[in-house]
Amino acid sequence: MDIRVPAGARIAPVAGGGFGQQYQDAVLVGLHVAGVYRFRVSDIPDFPEVEVFPTVELIDRLYPPQGKSLQFPVPIDLAREELLMAAQGRFITRVIYVEDPLLALPVSRADQQEQPWLEVGPGEDPLVAADGLGRPIAIVRIGGRVPTAGDGSFAYGPQPAVIYDRPPVEAAAKQP
Repeated sequence: MDIRVPAGARIAPVAGGGFGQQYQDAVLVGLHVAGVYRFRVSDIPDFPEVEVFPTVELIDRLYPPQGKSLQFPVPIDLAREELLMAAQGRFITRVIYVEDPLLALPVSRADQQEQPWLEVGPGEDPLVAADGLGRPIAIVRIGGRVPTAGDGSFAYGPQPAVIYDRPPVEAAAKQP
């Protein structure tokens, strides 16, 4: 997973009962299917005092070529607007999906600048909507909880996210 935050913001995964090292703008992590992983987003531009604690629940995975998994991470963009809505008490659920190859438009998204998205209305299930568009990979939840002292359940479990260094740009650009 390539979890990206607004430029200048920081993101930190849960590590050892607290939050680990902070990464500016993005973090490349390995997660286990069926795990729920908590992160802390801080230093949001123009709102440095705001901290938000989104979760990522991995419900499926990609199947990249052997040895090339870091070249094909699932992108998750945590938008500034969503982070600020969560800080104001709103709860946002996003489902990240892989588009259906039979329905996909033949357009390159190599720039990865913006994820396609669809807003569902109240009472609609975002997982059902995403399933109609492709294969859901992850559920992102933003807002709803902040940590309290001694709250061991806040992190959701013992499996830490695995942090990876980004592959060199030239290696990622060369595809068979």
